Amino acid sequence: MIVFNYEIDFSLNNEPQLENWIQDIVFNYGFSLGEINYIFCDDDYLHKLNLEFLKHDTLTDVISFDNTIGELISVDIFISIERIRDNAIDFKVTFAEELHRVMIHGVLHCLGFKDKTNEDKKIMTKKENESLLLLRS
Repeated sequence: MIVFNYEIDFSLNNEPQLENWIQDIVFNYGFSLGEINYIFCDDDYLHKLNLEFLKHDTLTDVISFDNTIGELISVDIFISIERIRDNAIDFKVTFAEELHRVMIHGVLHCLGFKDKTNEDKKIMTKKENESLLLLRS
């Protein structure tokens, strides 16, 4: 099950398409879908979580709390819409592209992909790009 939660005045206009896309990616990697909760929020909301749970006093675009057991994906993915808007401008991409990249980034972490080293970041970006192509097709 994929659930979209809104803590701010924002909503997706294509939830069913995004649900199918995310589910297809999970299945393509041989995993099963438990529960993926997306929580769309603002910078303040996500900053508080970052301080409380990760002890990071910084703004971020996404925080994932991975509860995956074996190959059953379960995760809470918090996304700051403010960061997505700013990053889209900085990276010269559309808001939708940046949002979709961050949405799938959280899922890819649950599928075993990391982004701590430069090599890991290259692989993660490649997997994000491959996933984005599936959404567009």
